[in-house]
Parts: sequence; C-alpha cells; structure tokens
Amino acid sequence: MLELRDIQVTRGDFILKADLAINPGTRTAVIGASGSGKSTLLSLIAGFLAPETGRVVWNGTDLTESAPGKRPISILFQDQNLFPHLTAAQNIGLGLRPDLRLDRAQQDQVAAVLAQVGLAGFSDRKPENLSGGQQSRIALARILLRARPILLLDEPFAALGPALKSEMLTLLDQITADMGTTVLMVTHDPNDARAFAPQTILVDDGVAHQPVATAALMDNPPAGLKDYLGLP
Repeated sequence: MLELRDIQVTRGDFILKADLAINPGTRTAVIGASGSGKSTLLSLIAGFLAPETGRVVWNGTDLTESAPGKRPISILFQDQNLFPHLTAAQNIGLGLRPDLRLDRAQQDQVAAVLAQVGLAGFSDRKPENLSGGQQSRIALARILLRARPILLLDEPFAALGPALKSEMLTLLDQITADMGTTVLMVTHDPNDARAFAPQTILVDDGVAHQPVATAALMDNPPAGLKDYLGLP
C-alpha cells in the first residue's frame, strides 16, 4: 500500500496537504484544476520534493528520506525524455544501465520489451524517425524495463490525438495489469480517467483527497471540479 500520512509540502506561497492511501496494483487518476497541485503530488511521491511534515510509506517502508533513484518508482512525463542522438534500443537500455554497457541478457531484455510494445524491428531508429505514438511506446518500454512496482504518469499522452491516446492507455492498462503495477496518472481529461482508472484522487483547494470511485466522482463532481470541467 502507498500511504501519504499527514503530508504538507510548500512551494512558494502554495501549500498542498495529503492524507491518503492507495492499494497496491490499482490504477488511480489524479485530477484537478490547473495549479491545484497534481504535479506537486507526483513530485512528492517520487522524492523530488520533501514534505515539511508527514511521511511517504510504501508497504510499510518509510520512503520519506529516500533519494528519488532509491525509491521503487518510475515516472513518465509528457515530453517522454527521449534522447535524440540515441536509437530506440539505446533509449530503452538506459532503464537498465545509464552507461549502456549492456550484456547479452540485457540486450535480449531490450528486444523483448520492444516486441511487447509492438515495435520489434525498430531498435535502430532514432526519435526523429519515429511517430509521436511510437515515441510514446519507446518511453513506456523503458519504464517497463525498470519493472518498478509504482508508476507515476504526468500527462504522458496529452500531446497525442484521441485515437493514439486511447491506444496507449489500452496498452498501458494491459501491461501494468499483467505486472501488478500501482499506477497514478495525472490527467485533465475526465474521459481518460473513466477509461483507465477505477478510482480518482481529486486535488482541490490545496488538498489531495482520498481516492474515490471515478464514475461516482465524475457523475456528481463537487463545485471546484465542476467549474474546472466547465459543467453547468
């Protein structure tokens, strides 16, 4: 279980509070108005921000003082973080070794995960020779190769068109379900939340609330979320 116990974190004049728990292996959306603290919440969990009070706990282990690289967490941002001078296989291989000195077994792992995301035969292509959807698959493959139990997604598919985004969410759903990954996905689109995440964390007025059923939240949103979604 991922727990945020009595958390308070400050960024400038903005304060975010959180006291919530997320069951392992679940998919949870994070939604709220721009500037409400969604990305701050992910940065806190990932270890890029330190709370003034409270603890971050995973399956009973306190992560609060752990460096980002020491946490059982992978994070995928909207810009995908692909290096333009590296091939698809090399970009994925960074998930195993930053120096890219991969042995035969590790090279086989890279080839296997390329096939898993439907890009077998694309190993030598550089990002400039890949479509937006293919770049997203490469970034996802690198995350999968790391095989961390927690995956944080900060609107990684927001730049894709509706069809490609739906395709990536379906692929993500299939793979993370097979791996039992705990997924938190920041989104501004309630349809993405409905399609991917059975539960949703609402971030509103400086508070990240306990996850609730996505359908119930979207069918009867509180005033702040209703205003954000442009609902009457």
